[in-house]
Amino acid sequence: MTSVIRVNLPQQSYDIAIATGGLNALGAQMQPLNLGKKVLVVSNPVVFGHYGQGAVASLESAGFAVERCILPDGEQYKTLESVQKIYSAALESRLERSSTMVALGGGVIGDMTGFAAATWLRGINFVQVPTTLLAMVDASIGGKTGVNHPKGKNLIGAFYQPSLVIVDPQVLQTLPAREFKAGMAEVIKYGVIWNEPLFELLEQSKRLDELRYIDAGTLQEMIGWSCQSKADVVMQDEKESDLRAILNYGHTIGHAVESLTGYKSVIHGEAVAIGMVAAGQLAVALEMWDFECDRRQLLLIKKAGLQVLLPAGLDVDEIVESLQTDKKVKGGKVRFVLPAHIGAATVTDRVPAHLIRQVLRGMM
Repeated sequence: MTSVIRVNLPQQSYDIAIATGGLNALGAQMQPLNLGKKVLVVSNPVVFGHYGQGAVASLESAGFAVERCILPDGEQYKTLESVQKIYSAALESRLERSSTMVALGGGVIGDMTGFAAATWLRGINFVQVPTTLLAMVDASIGGKTGVNHPKGKNLIGAFYQPSLVIVDPQVLQTLPAREFKAGMAEVIKYGVIWNEPLFELLEQSKRLDELRYIDAGTLQEMIGWSCQSKADVVMQDEKESDLRAILNYGHTIGHAVESLTGYKSVIHGEAVAIGMVAAGQLAVALEMWDFECDRRQLLLIKKAGLQVLLPAGLDVDEIVESLQTDKKVKGGKVRFVLPAHIGAATVTDRVPAHLIRQVLRGMM
């Protein structure tokens, strides 16, 4: 079963192709796009060990000349230093403006490869081949690229759209259970902020914490609806001037949690889940959405096996202070994405600090 979602944008439109076994058709899918013959595949050792040879073989059989750049695995390596290694590989591979970088991996690899592609020779082609659930439904779509600064997540980056996104649900078979659960946080996010039918599909699913409990058809439906939700938002607001900010639901406090734990003990989706719990409680306190909706969201997050409390040892005042470095701060005010009802969210800067502290203390 193959489904194609078109992301129509003024300057760079592209397809998200969702198909089991799609990785084996990578070269054939890229061939008609006039992407040049030289390709640099960027990955990490674990993912490349599973899928690198297959991806390279597919590209070479389609006539591409392929080089590779293997980077360390982990959010702590999402730095300018790692991007420098991509630049060095691009130089050694003699990439040209017509050449292409292929991001084979999760969100970290995708974000760094996209940023490198955006800035190498002032912009070359890049293709996203996400291998985690989180990257499939979120990070690979929409053109946000970048790296972390020691003081904050994704503070260095650019909007730069891919030429193609290949989503192969089959590769999730080798994804660690923790990473699968983390990706499910982003799927739940789309249900809350945009897609009520997706939310209800998740509620009807017996379990969300392990891939083996979700049949292939339901999984493809979850991924497809999530991708379509993000595409819908991005097509209306490519560079986050207004509507697209809702995609940051759960990310404001989530990013603070990630940053304060050094990007090591809490991974992105886990932090987003914590942030969604906090945002839901803030919305209830501000009478923006009701307790029943909040209860339903909490049940889904728990069904996905995700943490709903703050990690031990975090200081509430430090979290509140960290919010000031968030990219969504405007005029010195922290902008929160808060749910209005299942399938809709809003952005507000009218969340008092004392209420944030109160909610966070209740999550300790």
